[in-house]
Amino acid sequence: MLPRQIACRTACAATSCAARAMHTSAARPAAEAINRHSRTITEPKSQGASQAMLYATDGVNTDDDLKKAMVGVASVWYEGNPCNGHILALGQRVKKSLGEAGLIGYQFGTPAVSDGISMGTSGMSYSLQSRDLIADSVESVCGGHWLDGSVVIPGCDKNMPGTLIALGRLNRPGLMVYGGTIKPGHCNGETLDIVSAFQSYGRYLQEGQTEEAEKTRYNTVRNSCPGAGACGGVLTMALGGSTNVVLHLIAIAHSVGITLTIDDFQAVSDRTPLLADLKPSGKYVMEDIHTIGGIPNVIHFLIKHGYMTGEGLTVTGKTLGENCDRWFEKHGKKWEGQQIIRPVSNPIKETGHLRILRGNLAPGGAVSKITGKEGLRFTGKCRAFDVEEDFVKAVEAGEIKKGEKTVVVLRYLGPKGGPGMPEMLKPTSLIMGAGLGYDVACLTDGRFSGGSHGFVVGHVVPEAQVGGPIALVQDGDIIDIDAVANTLNVNVSDEEMARRKAAWTAPPLKVNKGTLYKYAKLVTDASHGCVTDA
Repeated sequence: MLPRQIACRTACAATSCAARAMHTSAARPAAEAINRHSRTITEPKSQGASQAMLYATDGVNTDDDLKKAMVGVASVWYEGNPCNGHILALGQRVKKSLGEAGLIGYQFGTPAVSDGISMGTSGMSYSLQSRDLIADSVESVCGGHWLDGSVVIPGCDKNMPGTLIALGRLNRPGLMVYGGTIKPGHCNGETLDIVSAFQSYGRYLQEGQTEEAEKTRYNTVRNSCPGAGACGGVLTMALGGSTNVVLHLIAIAHSVGITLTIDDFQAVSDRTPLLADLKPSGKYVMEDIHTIGGIPNVIHFLIKHGYMTGEGLTVTGKTLGENCDRWFEKHGKKWEGQQIIRPVSNPIKETGHLRILRGNLAPGGAVSKITGKEGLRFTGKCRAFDVEEDFVKAVEAGEIKKGEKTVVVLRYLGPKGGPGMPEMLKPTSLIMGAGLGYDVACLTDGRFSGGSHGFVVGHVVPEAQVGGPIALVQDGDIIDIDAVANTLNVNVSDEEMARRKAAWTAPPLKVNKGTLYKYAKLVTDASHGCVTDA
């Protein structure tokens, strides 16, 4: 069974469970009625126009229907993207289950921007800001229509935090159901994924751009994505997840009035080993996690060894730990003998792969993703690029060479300068595909995809657009990255940096109207989650 089919069945089951729980509260006093929000427009005689329009929908057919709870089904749907193309149909199944539980479901859509399709182009600027557009969309529909609850169904990366931020702002009953993970591709005995496709061009350049190399490149691209589903997302520290989680969890916490900082992530990283041999730096993919019992078995393992708490209450009415115990009773045998998750006594890395770095290059912090496979410290000469495509051309021209320790600096790509803090998966894939993983580190005020690996440091604060030190480094400067001491420094005196700062002039924003302009004017820095409502 495909992971997305599992998710679909889980969606209906979980929704029915939540719906039944809401439905049983209908007999409670009016102050706790299940339609506590929608009755604002369905009960007063003065809201006759609201009621007239509701009678025209397929959800309200009788007077009694106006007494039911109304639940939004937010489908982050776009048919031109495998991550989101199937979610409209999944939402329809969720809506059907709501009806069967005595609730009224109203499905609506939100924007969906594909990271993978827009990557490496100016279209990537729309990716991170789509998180806030999704949050605004769900909040607006649910708030404007007085919906009593919502089921949100995301697919691609920014979808999940976007929908969760909306649920946090609304503070009404809500459930997020993930749309499911794509299956890996296969060609000539090789297991492929979207990262394989990204790295295929660097591999093609490394192999001399021959006819045979082109055939390999084409077959990789043609077979990397076999169907619907999103790129495999994972738990953060133990499984080697993306740096993006730092941005997103800080923003989600902000939506419910909780302060979460980049230092909290360092504290978790210090006490959590990297255990999973997963791509992009490892061997396995998310489908392999599914074969050993899925994420519930992983969570059960982490709770058992004290890396997670299972005390949180879930939509089933039981705690996370109780849910995972029940799951493990049924599927525990799948865990026996597996090689994907290392025992805690033999981790890939004794601490987490995400490190929060500070120094004279990032006084406000930076987020690195370092598994240790390329080492824990990197010192090299700066090669600075203000435009991502210029770096691609440099690799194509053979200017980035093996044996020469180089720190590639990609700047003016932050939340304001990007705008939208585009991901640097294309550059890191070129580096790894061209066999430069041990020779090149990548440093940026932009972001990295979960598919990026190697010696990478992103989220540099302050960003170049506002005059951060990353804007002042020059070709030939020696940059030192230390993932043990958690430092990021350039070997340039304070006096010289001050002189460079005095001579620096901020470039104009790359946009001067529209949604990206509004985003650039409102967005906070990466260390504060890139929120737009601070």
